[in-house]
Amino acid sequence: MLGFSSVRRQNVRIQHLKGFDDPWNEPARARVGAIKPGYYTRMGAALRYATLRLAERPERQRLLLILTDGKPNDLDVYEGRYGLEDTRHAVQSAREAGLTPFCVTIDEAANDYLPMLFGQQGYALVHRPQDLVHRLAQVYAGLTR
Repeated sequence: MLGFSSVRRQNVRIQHLKGFDDPWNEPARARVGAIKPGYYTRMGAALRYATLRLAERPERQRLLLILTDGKPNDLDVYEGRYGLEDTRHAVQSAREAGLTPFCVTIDEAANDYLPMLFGQQGYALVHRPQDLVHRLAQVYAGLTR
């Protein structure tokens, strides 16, 4: 599990939350529980980084699950069409690397841009944070059939 935020192209922050070999113990849960919104959402860069990490894994089925609060954006030109196109390209590259990218968001405007990025079946909208666990279970079941 990784977290990310950005402040322009030169400052994309990737935060290690839990690795594949790390146990799901109190320190890992504390790192995940301490996640806070921060800065901007340069999603394409984060997807490329995660794709490189997951492409190293030997598993046949590899899910790249993105949890986000909104569309790609940043302070510089990574706004509007540019951010969307960069993210779309990163999603395509992830697919070409054999990954299954899927996005879960709370953004009520997600239907306006996520189909372009992830496809009609490549994302899910969660209306209330308390529904996240149930929705993730549904997503997982649908993707692993």
